[in-house]
Amino acid sequence: MFDWITGLIDSMGALGVAFLMFLENVFPPIPSELIMPLAGFNAARGDMSLWVVILSGSAGSLAGAYLWYWLARRVGFDRVCRLTHKHGRWLGVSPDELDRANAWFDRHDSGAVLIGRLIPTVRTLISVPAGVRRMNRALFLGFSALGTVAWTAALTMAGYWLEGGYETVSAWLDPVSTVVVVGLFAVYLWRVVTYNKRNGISGQKAH
Repeated sequence: MFDWITGLIDSMGALGVAFLMFLENVFPPIPSELIMPLAGFNAARGDMSLWVVILSGSAGSLAGAYLWYWLARRVGFDRVCRLTHKHGRWLGVSPDELDRANAWFDRHDSGAVLIGRLIPTVRTLISVPAGVRRMNRALFLGFSALGTVAWTAALTMAGYWLEGGYETVSAWLDPVSTVVVVGLFAVYLWRVVTYNKRNGISGQKAH
């Protein structure tokens, strides 16, 4: 996993960073907690500019967040609800979780987007209620950009400050990153298997 991420960043540069962060937001197979520190390592070695790394990572992340916002805005609240009722098991989002996200968004409004962009897993989900509630597009992009740049910069600097410890860190980060990804997949499978139980569905097909 470590070699794949660094290989993509080495070969594609800023575009590789942006692409990985876009994927992490659309469907998070790789957490940004791995992508951006590794990009920060590259900047510390002089392979890329630190500011280019932060800006490209932020741009990719923001593009992924906006895609979910745009889809939710186009589809609308009722259709998103029907989608979670019908395919929630495989999407990993239950109707109850969608209701809670919407309630949280209602309580905090614009602040929910800013804070949500700083919280793992919530970063993607918060775009959905913002879209279905038709939050002002400029406000969504503005607050998302503030949270995204702050999160991305913090992760990038964590990798940048390690500088000479790159080789040492790579020795243990590769197996750790693999464990993280396998763990995320295991959690997804657990959510699929226990979907009925967690949502109070007994003796009937999930809808």
